[in-house]
Amino acid sequence: MDYFFAVILFAISSSVTPGPNNIMVMTSGVNFGVKKSLPLLTGICVGFTVMLLLIGIGFGQIFELFPSLHLIIKCVGTLYLLYLAWLIATSVNTLASDTQAQPFSFIKGALFQWINAKAWVVATGAIAAFTTVGADFYSQNIIIALTFFIISFPCVGIWLLFGSMLKKWLKNDSYQRYFNYAMSALLMLSVFPVINEIVTQIT
Repeated sequence: MDYFFAVILFAISSSVTPGPNNIMVMTSGVNFGVKKSLPLLTGICVGFTVMLLLIGIGFGQIFELFPSLHLIIKCVGTLYLLYLAWLIATSVNTLASDTQAQPFSFIKGALFQWINAKAWVVATGAIAAFTTVGADFYSQNIIIALTFFIISFPCVGIWLLFGSMLKKWLKNDSYQRYFNYAMSALLMLSVFPVINEIVTQIT
């Protein structure tokens, strides 16, 4: 039972804290509302669950054999996150637009996990910390994945609801522009530790 509570606490703390997923969901909530952002929320939660399962099954062993592959994925993911930050900072006021752009889809939300540096850290950390070698390994992997699947919906959903609540205050062009700047800055800040890790690995 202590093991199960430990997994739950880890899932809550890692899912509800600021990161690319939550910032992207909150920004989507502001620009598109809850209903249009639900596919993105679902894609993130499902995508991360699948990621946990696959890492538990064997991706971890692949990265041990080919450590440079992990570094390559980390570099590509970091560049994409910086590009995403730029897109957020330069986005138009979709609240006042008659032809709104579309939010990220379920598939994009799910695939986004594979280039999300925080998702990699959390997934590999969860598998390393809460599994033991032996007959129970795969059952432990499934328990971890299911726990994150259940916990991540309300934890990430809080950010979506918060973004939706801000929507009525951000109908002003200037306010929404400042909000997008702030979210872009937070996203870049969340990437800096990964950039520092990449530089350390390369040098």
